[in-house]
Amino acid sequence: MAYTAGTNLNSVPAPFKQTLSSNYIDFTASGTAGWAQQYLPDLLEQEAEVFGNRTISGFLSMVGAEEAMTSDQVIWSEQGRLHLSFKATVADINDMSGSLDLNGATDDGGGGTLTITKDIDGNTDNVANNGIRINDTVLIAQAGGSCTALVVGVSGATISVAPYGYATLEDAGITLTTADATRVLVYGSEFGKGKNGRSQANKPAFKSFTNKPIILKDYYEISGSDASQIGWVEVSGEEGQSGYLWYLKAEGDTRARFADYVEMAMLEATKPAAASVIDDATIVAATGLPANFGTEGLFAAITDRGHIFDGINGTTATTDLAEFDAILAKFDENGAIEENMMFLDRATSLAIDDMLAGMNSYGSGGTSYGVFNNSEDMALNLGFSGFRRGSYDFYKSDFKYLNDLSTRGGINAIATADKIHGVFIPAGVSSVYDQTLGKNLKRPFLHVRYRASQMEDRRFKTWITGSVGGNVTSDIDAMEVHYLSERCLVVQGANNFVMIQD
Repeated sequence: MAYTAGTNLNSVPAPFKQTLSSNYIDFTASGTAGWAQQYLPDLLEQEAEVFGNRTISGFLSMVGAEEAMTSDQVIWSEQGRLHLSFKATVADINDMSGSLDLNGATDDGGGGTLTITKDIDGNTDNVANNGIRINDTVLIAQAGGSCTALVVGVSGATISVAPYGYATLEDAGITLTTADATRVLVYGSEFGKGKNGRSQANKPAFKSFTNKPIILKDYYEISGSDASQIGWVEVSGEEGQSGYLWYLKAEGDTRARFADYVEMAMLEATKPAAASVIDDATIVAATGLPANFGTEGLFAAITDRGHIFDGINGTTATTDLAEFDAILAKFDENGAIEENMMFLDRATSLAIDDMLAGMNSYGSGGTSYGVFNNSEDMALNLGFSGFRRGSYDFYKSDFKYLNDLSTRGGINAIATADKIHGVFIPAGVSSVYDQTLGKNLKRPFLHVRYRASQMEDRRFKTWITGSVGGNVTSDIDAMEVHYLSERCLVVQGANNFVMIQD
């Protein structure tokens, strides 16, 4: 089966009223006698909505909130992990390499030595200040064996351990490694009677993130002559308005397009890379942008700090379920937020429907009937809006931005790599420390910050200039409608977000 598009599909509306071949009805070309015929045709004044709801805005309002800010940037801090768990290499499996044991004497045999290389998330920051201390008890594990051990020496990133049940690490099945194939978990400590306590404190670790707002602008203009030539159009707008408009119909489309730009920028925006040509002084001078421009959108934040998953595109329910369980494993590793929202393109949404249907086959011939009491006389419902797997609840919704041919759906249609098929967004709120306000606040994981004060609100600002329409501000024989927004997206706890991409 093949699908062929019509040859006369409507094009994108022109932002200005102009006599172009794309924005008027040519009756001569339609096989009639033209406008010079004896009886004029019955001209329908109602605009046909052939593309349905064309706007894609509304995604962020569903999953987050909007808050005002007064500064040029927003800074927030996120908690680090509570427990000490690391990736390590094993330097010695038979000796403590000259470290001191608990009695203060140099140990020449037994035990072993490990070097901390990364934290459990793969970061190499401050491995020398890893927080492991003498008298800590640790669990050491490799693919070939594991053991509990006592830390008897610490020198920067290198720790010396004495296994509890073995003479050496080698006896416990631990082998020499140069890769990060060894895990070290601190699970407690052990001290002798009457001994002094700790001499080193571990301070809580947190990470600080920042983002800055960008200024978005747009503009609509109509001359005084065109404004005086009234042509009524009956419309039903994407925002729910209906009725008759004349030249402001085009202004309404421009406003709707700008509202989409405001949201699309929060999804797609990226910060310039260090070696990017966009930071060239000539380009900065030509565009009028400051040296530090750009902002981090949702997709960039997940790419940088979240999880990228290539899957849920298998041909069988078993394959898809196994792929989905891999996502659950990541959730277990990072916060385990119980409720999550899935915003998916059509192919991925249907793949999940097929996966759930495969897990839910019953009735005559293995068919699931109906939406009420599984009656075969009811309408067959082949879609699922939510489900529970393990201890997690998932709510599924189509993401129009990923389906619409004129937005990301058109990009995905031709891209051979980095196609975005959907995002998993945690529901609820997180507690973070706001450095601007100096206190802990609970905010949605995903929210927009816009510039505003008592004198100026730049969330979605519009104003009219010119000399047409009763608002005389200049001698320009036109009405100029200006749009502006200054905002950025805050993605808190991006380690709980998943983007489906291939």
